[in-house]
Amino acid sequence: MIKEVHEELVLWQLGNMTFHGKTLVMTWIAMAAILVFCMLGVRHLTSGKPGKMQNILEWIVDFVRNLISDNMSYEQGRPLLGYLITLIMFVFFSNMIGLIPNFTFNLLEHFHVTFAHLDKIFEGPLMMSPTADINTTAALALLTIILVVFLGIKTKGLHYFHHFIEPFPVFAIIHVIDLISKPMTLAFRLFGNIFAGEILLKVILMLPGIWVLPGIFPMTVWLAFSIFIGAIQSYVFVVLTTAYVSQAVTVSESH
Repeated sequence: MIKEVHEELVLWQLGNMTFHGKTLVMTWIAMAAILVFCMLGVRHLTSGKPGKMQNILEWIVDFVRNLISDNMSYEQGRPLLGYLITLIMFVFFSNMIGLIPNFTFNLLEHFHVTFAHLDKIFEGPLMMSPTADINTTAALALLTIILVVFLGIKTKGLHYFHHFIEPFPVFAIIHVIDLISKPMTLAFRLFGNIFAGEILLKVILMLPGIWVLPGIFPMTVWLAFSIFIGAIQSYVFVVLTTAYVSQAVTVSESH
């Protein structure tokens, strides 16, 4: 069963660089889905009669705006609005892709379409979440911590590094470990939750009689739970990103 659950790793070579083909393709699909969602949300923007998609998009914008206001001065965090909206949508859509059935129905493998190993990329009953790859979550977490340090220096100058030696210089090593642990926990929390969910979902699909009436109920419950976990994880990732930025740019009263 373990061999069937773990699909073959597809690697693309470009010069001296190696890319995870399946992760890249699923990332492009997530990006395309976000573009379609946003286009549908703004197509009636000037009509005066907002549609359902526009209402959802406006709710996301208001949600992120309130999230910024709860953690720092909105004027101070306003430049983050576009990035955080993009981040929460990308993480959410990426989490959801792994719950979507394989729309190719394994026809690429049946007709031996081997270009770019597409037959291997689109194999199995379900798609794959880009966030089920540690490379994706690590890249997002690294981007977050780079943003934190950059905004901290931009706001406070070199004084930003002063907190590393507070309250005593001996605590510098602890603050450095804390800075390094932030992207690590961000990356592994998101990866662990989504990867484990996908593995369990594939195991459930392999159980005999899962599509018989008694098996449909637990399958439906697990799908609903996976959607909930995916939404929560996208929320947690953006909340922590906002909190870390707030800590970096907020000037303490003692200064």
